Amino acid sequence: MIDCRLTSAPPSTTNHCGDIRTVPTPTWRPGLLLALTGALVLVWPMASDAASNDDDWPDWASELDIAAQVADVNEGELAFLPAAAAATAHAHLNHIRITPDSLVGGWVRLAQCHENLDAVPAAQILFRAGGIRNLAIASSRNIGRAWVDGHSVQLQDIGRDALLCIEGESQALQELSEGHYRLRNGPYMRRFLDGYYPMRVALNIDYPADLIRLVGQSPASQPGFSVTQQGTQLSVDATFEGRLVTCFDFCAHGQDHCTEMAPDCSTD
Repeated sequence: MIDCRLTSAPPSTTNHCGDIRTVPTPTWRPGLLLALTGALVLVWPMASDAASNDDDWPDWASELDIAAQVADVNEGELAFLPAAAAATAHAHLNHIRITPDSLVGGWVRLAQCHENLDAVPAAQILFRAGGIRNLAIASSRNIGRAWVDGHSVQLQDIGRDALLCIEGESQALQELSEGHYRLRNGPYMRRFLDGYYPMRVALNIDYPADLIRLVGQSPASQPGFSVTQQGTQLSVDATFEGRLVTCFDFCAHGQDHCTEMAPDCSTD
C-alpha cells in the first residue's frame, strides 16, 4: 500500500513509511503534518531566544487566528469540503499505473507532484523503506536544490509557488486472496499544531481492464469525493480536512468468488 506522511515536527519523526528520520536544525517549531503518498518533512529554524522571526513561518500560518478558531478546529475526523475550500492549499497529485506485472509483485508505477509547497528552508519527502524503487526527480520549480537520498527526496530553499514532481515504482498493490487485489492510499492529512486543515488530493489510476475489474471503493462517492471511471482509468478528486484513506478493490476476470469489496479498509 501507499501509506506515508508529510510532516513538520521535532527532530525525530516516526511515520508509516519507514524508520525514524531526523533533519538537523538549531531549534524547532511545531508545524504542519500532511499524510501523503510520500512523507514530506518541512523544517524551518526558530530563534533560540524568546523573540522569534515571524518571517520563518509559512505564509498560511500567519493567516490562522488560532485563538478564534480553536472551538471549530478539526481534530482528525474526515470531513469532505467544497472544492473552493482548498483552492490555494497544498495539492497532492498522483498518477498510478497498474500493469500486468503489478498483479504478480505488487509494484505499480508512480508519478507524483506536490503543488503549493510551503516556503521553508528545508524539507524531505519520505517513502516507506523497501516500498519504493527507481525513485527520481522529474521536475521542480522555485526550489533551490532537490536530490534523491535512498528512499527519500531532500529539498532545500523552497520558495513561493514551489512545485516538485517525482517518479518511481511503489509496492502499493496487495493481493487479498486469489484474484482479489487492493490498492490502498493514505492516510492523507494536512495538520497544523493539533488541528487539521483543508487540502486537495487528485489520483489517476490506470489498470489493465482486460485482466481485472473494479468491484468496490472506499469512501463512497459524495460531494467533496468524486470517482469517475472511463475505459481503463479511474479519476479521483478529493477536497477535505481530517484524515483520508482510500481503497480500491479489483477482481481478476473469471474469479467467480470475487464479486465485491473486502471489508476492513483501515483508516489508520
